[in-house]
Amino acid sequence: MQTFRIITLGCKVNTYESQAMAIDLEQHGYIEAKENEPADIYIIHTCAVTNTAAFKSRQKIRQAIKANPEALVIAVGCYVQTSAPELSENKDIDVLIGSSGKSKIAEIVAQALATRGDQRVLVEDMSEAVFEKHDASVFEHQVRAYLKIQDGCNQFCSYCIIPYSRGRERSLEENEAVASSLRLCSSGHQEIVLTGIHTGRYGRDINTSLTSLMKRLLAENPHLKRLRLSSIEINEITDEMIQLMKEDPRIARHLHIPLQAGCDATLNRMKRPYNTEQFYEAITKIRKEIPNISISTDVIVGFPQESEEEFASTVEFIKKCNFSFLHVFPFSMRKGTVAQTMPGHLPETIKKERVRALLDISNENKKKFAMNFLNQEVEVLIETKVNDTYYGYTSEYIRVGFKCEEDLEVGIYPVKLLSIQEDICYGERR
Repeated sequence: MQTFRIITLGCKVNTYESQAMAIDLEQHGYIEAKENEPADIYIIHTCAVTNTAAFKSRQKIRQAIKANPEALVIAVGCYVQTSAPELSENKDIDVLIGSSGKSKIAEIVAQALATRGDQRVLVEDMSEAVFEKHDASVFEHQVRAYLKIQDGCNQFCSYCIIPYSRGRERSLEENEAVASSLRLCSSGHQEIVLTGIHTGRYGRDINTSLTSLMKRLLAENPHLKRLRLSSIEINEITDEMIQLMKEDPRIARHLHIPLQAGCDATLNRMKRPYNTEQFYEAITKIRKEIPNISISTDVIVGFPQESEEEFASTVEFIKKCNFSFLHVFPFSMRKGTVAQTMPGHLPETIKKERVRALLDISNENKKKFAMNFLNQEVEVLIETKVNDTYYGYTSEYIRVGFKCEEDLEVGIYPVKLLSIQEDICYGERR
């Protein structure tokens, strides 16, 4: 039988969809290729969020063609959605699939194999897209499972291509989300990460809410040990959600809340839906209710017209917020966005300097946050074992290692943290 390999770039939503595509192909008799062996079918799940992601998508396509010139090569996802005309010039790509149609991958592969030689372009208008159901019922080779509950974005930040590549917001029905969580846990997963393109706006199109779904998952899935949110905007964290997190320890004590800039003038040009005062008040309120919660963030540096003074304001605000860690990105101009036509684009050298400055703060904050838990007992979901040391993550997303001569099953174990080495806390099992 023919073999396939899926190469995934980008976000957790892509990871979820790739797993669903793999399951679909396996159910139709295709076999996942062994590592370091060429495949008969290559599926490159592309990303368009930055120029680097687009470059890597093109690179992976070229590498697949080179690995097996006779293979069926399929490019799928956000970069295809935004750049199909450009990609279609490469006739070594057999099929181009945009942001919809992934749930029919086995059918598309069968049709393409039967009609080799004719490139197919399957890119639909995303403005009226409905939620495309995928079923990734197991994530082999990883302990945590992703559950895609939402797609699309209506926010249209001035720098972002994703609303154009993913379409308008749409949600998975609650009953189907609960059923998917039950399947994931029955496959052995104990932690589920709720993910989406704009996760915090889950349910607005189907008359429900993210908090409502979280309550149902916790109430109706007795095997769910930990529930984590992948990312959420500050203005979408409700009092009800904070109270639920406070009351139910199964919800991870970690919120990843994108800031993007710590200067109001920059935020305004980015078309972000809050200012620094609102952001700070909100995280202060969260910390008051849930002490020692981990709050991490995303920051974009080098946005058009970002002066030294604006960047200094961002640095000062980031220090004030005391995030547990940062994801830092240099501004990447995306064709078709409002930011593309803005004046005042900055040199790459300045962007790199600002990235380094914020990463230094992130590394320091990460260690300082972890030190709060030294000599305390934490709950660690083990994910890997190297020699006699198990590694995993706490509810607060602190990476932990501990030695144990026993063969432990995958699960959550109490560990007392004793030391920190680089970005890993080490402890002993209690």
